[in-house]
Amino acid sequence: MKLAVQTRLLWGRGLRACADGFVSLLLPVYLLGLGMNPFQVGIITTGTLLGSGVLSLLVGLHARRLPYRTWLLLACVLMAATGFAFAIASDFWPLLIIAVVGTLNPSSGDVSVFLPLEHALLAGSVEDQRRTAFFARYNLVGSLVAALGALLAGMPQVIAAALHVGTLTAIRSMFVLYGLLGLVCAMAYRSLPTVHKTAGARPGAPLRQSKRNVYTLAALFSMDAFAGGFVVQSMFALWLFDRFQLSPLVAGTIFFWTGLVSALSYLAAVRIAGRFGLVNTMVFTHLPSSVLLILIPFTPTLGWALLLLLARSALSQMDVPTRGSYVMAITLPDERAAAASVTSVPRSLAAAASPALAGYLLTISTFGWPLIAAGALKIAYDLLLYARFKHIRPPEEQADVDFASRDPGSSILPERGGTP
Repeated sequence: MKLAVQTRLLWGRGLRACADGFVSLLLPVYLLGLGMNPFQVGIITTGTLLGSGVLSLLVGLHARRLPYRTWLLLACVLMAATGFAFAIASDFWPLLIIAVVGTLNPSSGDVSVFLPLEHALLAGSVEDQRRTAFFARYNLVGSLVAALGALLAGMPQVIAAALHVGTLTAIRSMFVLYGLLGLVCAMAYRSLPTVHKTAGARPGAPLRQSKRNVYTLAALFSMDAFAGGFVVQSMFALWLFDRFQLSPLVAGTIFFWTGLVSALSYLAAVRIAGRFGLVNTMVFTHLPSSVLLILIPFTPTLGWALLLLLARSALSQMDVPTRGSYVMAITLPDERAAAASVTSVPRSLAAAASPALAGYLLTISTFGWPLIAAGALKIAYDLLLYARFKHIRPPEEQADVDFASRDPGSSILPERGGTP
């Protein structure tokens, strides 16, 4: 049963990642082609993240009312409706409304309503010692398929030339494909069990014992996400289009390679976390990637920019599987859906504010101020995370302490040899 759950979730993650891979790159091209400016592109990007955050919060906090499978199937229907609606609409306000209520993802990672549900199911289907490795596999699938999806961003050029249609019409066909992939996702999820319990726990319980640590992590993750919102894939692609006059086909190729490098880094993250711990891995791989991000705008040529971008990609995503594993590790099993929601939703809400700011900065200058702002804020986040959580260890790093014996008021494990 557990293997079947894992397989279905990996299929769903891969299908959604493929859709996100090409839509995140085509979104700014499509909006610019409709006559919108970078600031309006940023506003719509903000709307996608804001809507996803609110929806994820509602689902995560009320997950116990319906089986996880039902929530996932409803999300798939919404994904399909989002793609079809984007293919039809062409004015700013209708597109903004669709962006807010839909599932469109402008980033290379997963910030959707699917996330808290899948994380809770994944954490309940593996043992503590294998949790980080499986979260890495989950993100590896997402990153690899998203990289392949980025290559599909060049398809509108092929479609337009082959069928003798306009570029906008060809891009609309890709939004139709996005909707169809949502329906295929539903086929993957429909065989999930209607009830999925973890160690006898009641799934979807609200946060109680885990509240303090989860809320602190949510605040820190929000700071990181606000920084990341300046460089979500749609806005980063927009900067590349403006700075180096790239085509969607070239941009898709670039993001294919960065996605591939990021995917391989997940495998390294598991080994590093096993040796140095989850928190250390999250912080000390993330810090140098933020420095590289700050340096990218100062590069004189596209070649140097791509070199730094690839180097950053090798480091910047190692915290993704370790972060998800860490949140699940220090949270009681029956509170995991709420914890995944509470830590992911503020990230979406915080990230929603910065794309509009990035779009405004790009209307002023193509230098790359959004990249510098993102890097500086991410460095501050890493330092704060390390200071607050360096002594809070997950159960697999506390072999001599029973996970069930933690202090009820803290919802964490004591440090080895220390006190709760």
